[in-house]
Amino acid sequence: MSRLEEYAKIPPKKLVIIPIIVLLLALSILSYFYVTTGEPVFMGVVFKGGTVAYITTDETTEMLENEFTNFNLIDVREISGQMMLQFGPMDENEKDELLNYINSNYADVQITDMGEEYSKEQQKQALWAMVFAFVLMAMVVFLVFRTAVPALAVIISAFSDIVIAAAFMDVFRIELTLGTVAALLMLIGYSVDSDILLTTRLLKREGTMEDKISKAVKTGLTMTGTTLSAIFVLFLVSSSMYLVSSYTAIPILRDISIVLIFGLLADLMNTWLLNTGILKWHLERLEAKKELERKAKRGKKARKK
Repeated sequence: MSRLEEYAKIPPKKLVIIPIIVLLLALSILSYFYVTTGEPVFMGVVFKGGTVAYITTDETTEMLENEFTNFNLIDVREISGQMMLQFGPMDENEKDELLNYINSNYADVQITDMGEEYSKEQQKQALWAMVFAFVLMAMVVFLVFRTAVPALAVIISAFSDIVIAAAFMDVFRIELTLGTVAALLMLIGYSVDSDILLTTRLLKREGTMEDKISKAVKTGLTMTGTTLSAIFVLFLVSSSMYLVSSYTAIPILRDISIVLIFGLLADLMNTWLLNTGILKWHLERLEAKKELERKAKRGKKARKK
């Protein structure tokens, strides 16, 4: 018996236990960050307001903290060979003073600036985009399958993918930016793609349940593995280009690729453990119900004779 055949025979309860534990852990991480910071994830400048400067320097984090102590410095860290300095909202005079100082004392400077009011509006729009995408996805799934349990399994898996990816963002201090919001929206599509593949194979195809699961796993792993390979290359290029050429790192592409990698790894678990376990439980329950109905019919026929 192959490993895929052994996997296909695992009882539903054993399949779902690990994804549920991971989901609860991810929700705990998001809750902890919300309680301690007031935000479930680290908000980038585009959603919080302020100024971010990427500079090339040999100074350490401590030296930069001391140098910019008179400004509203929030965070300093090294990213792909550059130092990132994040400043909170400031008045126009203080901001002009900061920008003049940075441009006068450092070369190869990249600066992003965002007003506080505009950032709050961006935050609302991003939240609504996530809500609308998820609601529309749920509607389409219900229309396709017209059965509650399979549709809910797809929705739960997609929700878990987003939550786990967001928890990883907190752990690795990846900020929520327009790029990472786009990555989270893409995860909804990737998740639904693999979940619908599995659900369609189990509900529409002929054959034993174990055989259908094995074939779905082979196709699904190929799909996700190909996507992960491409995204991993994107991560390497966007974060390491400065090592082999004069190009600088590309933070937005690096963050998008990292979030997608986290989310797709979570999707492998949620599709082939959580969703598979729920569907197996549902189909076994239907089969048991049909068996009872068949026995009842045979009993009625026997009594008539």
